[in-house]
Amino acid sequence: MSLSSLNLRVSLVQTDLVWDSPISNCGQLEEQLTHLVGKTDLIILPEMFTTGFSMSALHAEIPQGPSTQWMLMQAKRIHAVVLGSLKIKEKKGLVNRLIVAFPDGSIQTYDKKHLFRMGLEHESYQSGIDKLVFTYKNWRIAPFICYDLRFPVWSRNVDLGYDLAIYVANWPAARSQAWDVLLKARAIENLAFVAGVNRIGIDGNGLEYAGHSALISFKGEELVQLGSEETIQQYSLSLDSLKTFRETFPAHLDADAFELI
Repeated sequence: MSLSSLNLRVSLVQTDLVWDSPISNCGQLEEQLTHLVGKTDLIILPEMFTTGFSMSALHAEIPQGPSTQWMLMQAKRIHAVVLGSLKIKEKKGLVNRLIVAFPDGSIQTYDKKHLFRMGLEHESYQSGIDKLVFTYKNWRIAPFICYDLRFPVWSRNVDLGYDLAIYVANWPAARSQAWDVLLKARAIENLAFVAGVNRIGIDGNGLEYAGHSALISFKGEELVQLGSEETIQQYSLSLDSLKTFRETFPAHLDADAFELI
């Protein structure tokens, strides 16, 4: 297997969102993603990319609904995984569900575990239970959602089970410094690459978002930092460099053993 086959071309999509308007958001994103056709492996969209961080049941969709089908269409069109979260209506109530749409038409999902109580998310949505690690192009990838970033136990890379952690977010500008620091912390402590994709603009509640989407190396280095501009940026991650570092600096062997209950 060649080293190039172990590289993963990751595209961070930092964009403004139209409040509670899936048609508008999918339309503008489809246009923005056109130049990525055949040129990327993984496209990361923000949290609740069709609506913004809305606590309303308005535009919540059934599983496999229109926005999920849109993601699958883009995955097939671009020949890449498309990843982002949506409001989904289940029998138990609303969930903030991250969808991983694959070019072959399959999907995998993760429901947000840590609900942002300061925004009353815990009153509108149901918490997820299970973590997700999926494999694509020889990479093991663990997706999380926004507030999950503050909880290192949930993100813990047990037995080096993942190579890349992804955090999709609507993280307000007032706490940008925490976002920047925590992305680096999660990368360093877990010996893994970390991607964080946040939105920009002002939402329907008047909250401002400053972006700061980033790709962080396993050493805590900023490989990509998008600032506050609306942009899409791609970076090729090297799995070989990660494996080499883990061999020469195997800090995971000294990790404390415990189980989640």
